[in-house]
Amino acid sequence: MPQKNIPYSILELASVAANSNPADTFKRSLDLAQKAEELGYHRFWLAEHHNMISIASSATAVLIGHIAAGTEKIRVGSGGIMLPNHSPLVVSEQFGTLGSLYPDRIDLGLGRAPGTDQVTAQAIRSDRMQSVYRFPEEVEAIQHYFSADNAGARVRATVAEGVNVPIYILGSSTDSAHLAAKMGLPYAFASHFAPAQLFEALNIYYNEFQPSDYLGEPYTIGLLNIIAADTDAEAERLSTTQIRMILGVLTNKLDYMQPPIDMTPELKAISQDPAFLRMQQYAFVGSKATVKEKTEEFLSKTGVSELMIASHLYHHEDRLKSIELFSEIMKER
Repeated sequence: MPQKNIPYSILELASVAANSNPADTFKRSLDLAQKAEELGYHRFWLAEHHNMISIASSATAVLIGHIAAGTEKIRVGSGGIMLPNHSPLVVSEQFGTLGSLYPDRIDLGLGRAPGTDQVTAQAIRSDRMQSVYRFPEEVEAIQHYFSADNAGARVRATVAEGVNVPIYILGSSTDSAHLAAKMGLPYAFASHFAPAQLFEALNIYYNEFQPSDYLGEPYTIGLLNIIAADTDAEAERLSTTQIRMILGVLTNKLDYMQPPIDMTPELKAISQDPAFLRMQQYAFVGSKATVKEKTEEFLSKTGVSELMIASHLYHHEDRLKSIELFSEIMKER
């Protein structure tokens, strides 16, 4: 049985709606974070993506500062920093600075995927594939930069030394599970878009976990896509925005987030396509009762320590409503 009072959090991609722009998106992201704080959400993480017109979370550390400055107590972090795109020293300096500006509120989630296409990834960092293979060593390098014991090193991130910024390993495969377990770090699995290896990865992490100075027992975060509304029919209508966004990803025809429309036979067929279903196995769409039932089933099967939700909803008011309903679900448990 899953524990009753588990934390619940938000992953924000800063989706850009049609007839909007990134500046508008950033304002909505802050408003969402402020609402989440009021509703009792534990963290507000921002993703890293590049060269996508529909997603504005590119300068992740900058956005984290924006959100942290406009909130008071909710934890703010990266879901995640795609480490092969960056220098471990610079990441340490950025997050050490954030950790000093907003003490005990900043999280550093680290992943190894590019967060973009391969051509753009090459433009970001030409040696990134070498960095992918060195991912464990680069995570350790960040740990050293944050350690107060690094004061005698020749290369230092002085603004990070001794600053409390917890590190999380992000992943969508079993590779990341082995690493998180070996390093004794908390583990977040991207089941909201890549659920295929969820249970295998969790089993590896739980079975291989080695306690560390950072964490005494396993800690896992499961990610869900949540679209909650007053009725199942209304939630289904709102989900047409997300269906079309995912179709754009699958067909490499990315576009701005589009307004919801009445469900059509074509969109219904797309939503039932095996490739779509594989990606959206943990997309819970419906009324509060429907989402609650599916969420309880997920928690019962996975035993994760925390839930983190994402969604693509065109109207900001609909997203505020959705996170409010999900908060009610979690509080009523």
